[in-house]
Amino acid sequence: MAGGVIVRGSSVDDHESGYAPMAEINVTPFVDVMLVLLIIFMVAAPLMTVGVPVNLPKTAAARTTEPQEPLIISVNDAGEIFVGEDPLSRQDLQARLQALAGENAERPVLLRGDSALGYGKVMEVMGDINVAGFSKISLLAEAGPQNAQAVQAQ
Repeated sequence: MAGGVIVRGSSVDDHESGYAPMAEINVTPFVDVMLVLLIIFMVAAPLMTVGVPVNLPKTAAARTTEPQEPLIISVNDAGEIFVGEDPLSRQDLQARLQALAGENAERPVLLRGDSALGYGKVMEVMGDINVAGFSKISLLAEAGPQNAQAVQAQ
């Protein structure tokens, strides 16, 4: 692994005789060791799974479904209602929501109301959503300055 001096004859000065110290590092043993370690870790990694060995029972229950994309309904400061990006009147909202509830009433609904908007207007829209057949309704808000600092600290 280290270099050495090759001595031939009885010459005192190596440079004059044409021989110089070997300044190259032999990397072959290093590569061999790395390949052995790679193989050891490749074999050992699947064995390092943490868990209790359990024989799970068979069941006929349906598989769980993937989380569904939520329906986003917004109410701006003027009281205009939007489903996604589409503006709707309150009467059109009922028809649109009932059609969407017919497709999938379990779909989560996220309601975004402007902070300048009155509480009553947001509650009317929330009631319309519920009457249309949706039961999973969430109100969205932004994190305040204290919450933002707590989130950044984590």
